Amino acid sequence: MDNKEKDHQRRIRYKGTHPKSFEAKYKELNPEKYAETIEKVIEKGMTPAGMHRPICVTEILDFLTIQPGQIGLDATLGYGGHTEELLKALNGKGHLYAIDQDPVELPKTKLRLEKLGYGNEILTVNHLNFSEIDLIESVSGKLDFVIADLGVSSMQIDNPERGFSFKTSGPLDLRMNPNQGVTAASRLREMKKDEIEGMLIENADEPYASEIASAITSEFHQGRDITLTSDLYKVISNALKFLPFQTRDDEIKKSSQRTFQALRIDINHEYEVLYEFLEKLPTVLKSGGKVAILSFHSGEDRLVKKSFQHYFREGIYKEVSEGPIRPSMEEQNSNSRASSAKLRWAIKT
Repeated sequence: MDNKEKDHQRRIRYKGTHPKSFEAKYKELNPEKYAETIEKVIEKGMTPAGMHRPICVTEILDFLTIQPGQIGLDATLGYGGHTEELLKALNGKGHLYAIDQDPVELPKTKLRLEKLGYGNEILTVNHLNFSEIDLIESVSGKLDFVIADLGVSSMQIDNPERGFSFKTSGPLDLRMNPNQGVTAASRLREMKKDEIEGMLIENADEPYASEIASAITSEFHQGRDITLTSDLYKVISNALKFLPFQTRDDEIKKSSQRTFQALRIDINHEYEVLYEFLEKLPTVLKSGGKVAILSFHSGEDRLVKKSFQHYFREGIYKEVSEGPIRPSMEEQNSNSRASSAKLRWAIKT
């Protein structure tokens, strides 16, 4: 009786018929126990809290044509959705390496995959940034295939403690690895107006970069800090009050998304590590080895496209995708987070 009461007390209470906060969604945060709830959320075209739905799985597997016995790498483990499908294709033969820079989610995913039967004999998981793929190759040898999903995982976005979204107030953090580097709040405090404006333009093509940068620096000059995601959203909202009423809310939402994206790219040095990853890719692949990369905004896609085309002209890749492959309309309709995805691939000479 006492144990039942303790279990009952641990459940977070919420108003209404459905929980709204991340912490209160206890069923969505326990997919193994509440599979029926998870299925209902997905049927509505939503991603359950604490989960991530892999994108372009069919398109990636169709390109890779994985054979049992091959050696591969998932350079962005995340929730492990792509990893699980790659392991199924290997059918117990060969080996898959998987890496991720997020120390919060990585052990959860490793345990989840172990429970599915994927132990050390078929899967090796390491806490590494994908720019360090040469460290994997020094152990694995040349690889038959590599995949990388450059998007932020849904469980990172949805958890307010990580500070990746303005939809729920939380610390303005945005670090992929919360044990390294400075938070987005600290980074903003040390930047000048022209630096913020340049960051917004370069990392997110923000049309109101000047207005937002001015509003942010003005906030600091007036002695107010920006420490929460809701603080930054409020500053952006006030900066764009001049917009026509009919389109204002939508424009504020888009500009907020772009501002958070630009800050995330900056503090995680995303372009720099992606460039390093793309440079090392040909050196870790076998002859005939394949790589598939999913990107989610134009800056990433440009880097991937230029790298693939450069090494194709150099004769290092024998074939590259002619253009980006988009998720099917069916997938985009069932998963809104797939709508901006672009898949590109290359094959080593």
